[in-house]
Formats: sequence, structure tokens, C-alpha cells
Amino acid sequence: MSIKLRRDDLVEVINGNDRGKQGRILQVDVKGRKVLVEGVNYKTHHERVRRSKAGQEGGIEQREAPIDISNVAIVDPKTQSPARVGYQFQDDGRKVRITKGKNASGTVLDN
Repeated sequence: MSIKLRRDDLVEVINGNDRGKQGRILQVDVKGRKVLVEGVNYKTHHERVRRSKAGQEGGIEQREAPIDISNVAIVDPKTQSPARVGYQFQDDGRKVRITKGKNASGTVLDN
């Protein structure tokens, strides 16, 4: 099954600890079926001090971790609610992504 989400899409988390949060997709891992969403799923990372690199300090930092693609849904630009993604052929022969579902407006996502 193909992945219908792309980088810079606005998505909403529909399952998990960050349920209801929205953010832009920073990275898509097609093989692992995971996405990295801005401002969602923060994990603590302990950085070790390395003597080989001058000026680098260790410490604890918060990083976004990948989230499974099944736990996010694209946000419809008109209704601002989660929707599914479908495909449609335009009059000029282009295949574009559209929003589908109960609360979706059928907006074209690809410009």
C-alpha cells in the first residue's frame, strides 16, 4: 500500500499520547511507515560529551521521535478537521490528492 502523506503536509495525531495535536510533517520513512511530525512525540535524548569535537557539550535534550503513519491523519484545509486522502484525475490529466471522508470538503491538496 502506498503512503499518501508527504513532507510539509499538515497532519493531526488521532491516536496516542499526543492525540489532538497538529503539526507539519518533517520527514517520511516509506520503508518503516513512520513520519516525523513537528512538535509531536517528544522523547528525551542523553548526549554524551565528546572530546574529539571541540566545543561540543553533553546534556539532555528533547527531540521529536517518529510516529506510525496509522496514528496521523491529514487536516482538511477548509474544515480544519482530520480527513482521509484519495486520488482524482484532473481535466488536464494530472493525478492529484484530495480529501475524503465525512467531514472532508474534497479539497485538492496538490497545487
